[in-house]
Amino acid sequence: MTNDPAPPAMRLASTGTIHHGVSVGEVLGVSTLADARLIAGKSGLDRIVQRLNVMEVPDILAWVKPNELLLTTGYPLRNTPQSLDRLVADLDERGLAALAIKLGRYLDELPGEMVEQADRLGFPLILLPNDVGFDDILNQVLTDILNRQAAILARTEEAHRALVQIILAGGGIREVTAEVAGLLKVAVATVDASGRTLATAGEPEQVAMLREAHASEGATPPGSVTPWTGAEGHYVAVPVVAGGHHHGRIVAFGARTPLDPSDVGILERAATVAALVITRQEAVTAVESKYRADFLRDLLTGRGGPRVAERARAFGWDLERPVSVLVAEIDPDVEERTVQDRMLAAWHAAVRRHDPRGAVAGFSHEVVAVVGASADLPRIARDALAGVSDGTFSTGLSRMAAGADALPGAYSQALKAARVGRQLHGAGAVAHFDELGVYRLLSLVNDTDELHAFVRETLGSLAGDDDAENADLRRTLQVLLETNLNVAETARRLHFHYNTLRYRIGKLERLLGNFTDDAHLRLNLTLALHVLRMRGI
Repeated sequence: MTNDPAPPAMRLASTGTIHHGVSVGEVLGVSTLADARLIAGKSGLDRIVQRLNVMEVPDILAWVKPNELLLTTGYPLRNTPQSLDRLVADLDERGLAALAIKLGRYLDELPGEMVEQADRLGFPLILLPNDVGFDDILNQVLTDILNRQAAILARTEEAHRALVQIILAGGGIREVTAEVAGLLKVAVATVDASGRTLATAGEPEQVAMLREAHASEGATPPGSVTPWTGAEGHYVAVPVVAGGHHHGRIVAFGARTPLDPSDVGILERAATVAALVITRQEAVTAVESKYRADFLRDLLTGRGGPRVAERARAFGWDLERPVSVLVAEIDPDVEERTVQDRMLAAWHAAVRRHDPRGAVAGFSHEVVAVVGASADLPRIARDALAGVSDGTFSTGLSRMAAGADALPGAYSQALKAARVGRQLHGAGAVAHFDELGVYRLLSLVNDTDELHAFVRETLGSLAGDDDAENADLRRTLQVLLETNLNVAETARRLHFHYNTLRYRIGKLERLLGNFTDDAHLRLNLTLALHVLRMRGI
């Protein structure tokens, strides 16, 4: 044999899986093929051999499988040697690893076109020695494949036991990542579904290379086992999947040699163990979140019980200082199930950034936060809203509450501000309770039919939007009341001539009454216009 065997190979199939077998280069290294010669397709020596087959019929294409090494004496093609170059293309198209042929008995030589075709395709053509039987080749190569796979399984099982022991001892993602890095002698990182690095292990220089490669490798399908080679070394990414959900990936980097199939097997076992760790942590987090939410709900409804401050400190909350309550309520027409979790995560991140001692909990259709009164409440609300891209929520801010006993009243204020703010400004509104003014009082009226009746009785034909002229007159009335009947200022704001505005005032008084002289009528008109501004009543 004139060619050095290729290193252990990994090939990415169309499904994203890695084949386990031996490379063509390694097959050429077995003793029965010591005198074999590679006559074409040298660039394909890393093709993987998983099985062997013997060509006994001319229509062999119907029987071959991917990753096969096909052996032949050329007997089926003895009468049509001109078809050999086409055979190479067909075999390559079907994913065969290589073709090994004996010459002299049925074929004296291979056509030059066949050899050229094999070189172009990187399809190995191997010339077999005449004194070696096919059964010897079959036995030796298949034994080598089986031994290789048995060694891979044994190594993988040993690694699996070590990883499971970590879980049984209470270890987490950090310990799993360190164990894999130690087993493979490479740099390893575990990242979550969003690409955030959860843990790294290995030599610092290689870890830095791995981070850089992972940051630039965003096009890889997240659900596939993905090997790739960069300028610095070799990488493999294995998905972490549990319950049909993609939780991230384990990524390994080796600077010297490619990661072989047994390494990939260990990474796959590590991904399974990492999925167990993640689901276990999610279960613990869910229970803790429920306790937090139940405790905060009790506080907000006045049922906090004894030792409130002590219990709050156990959650990392400080409720012994002046605080304010923020209520974020999901807006109508938003699918709650798809937004609720991201909404809660966005609020956790925003509160942690501005007040690490603040409390956050999610209820059925809202998120409640209790933060220090000195914090920038509108900024927290805006940051949380920016963290949810596929839905909106309206946020209400309360007055300052002096301790846990005042939280029920502050919660009521924040909830009222969220709902009135949405009525006034639409979805995504941020409103402080102190800024509601008269709308706070109007929102206390539960009988919306009575509010509608009041508007109709007070504004008459100006209450509706069916007539454009009436809507325009209502706008004139609103600006007049806002300027305290200052005709000159109203004309300036509306871009009317002074005489035109005087004419409009006369028309309004014929419709509504002498509001320019009747303070009580002006008050009623102002309230009616405020009610119209409140959406959803």
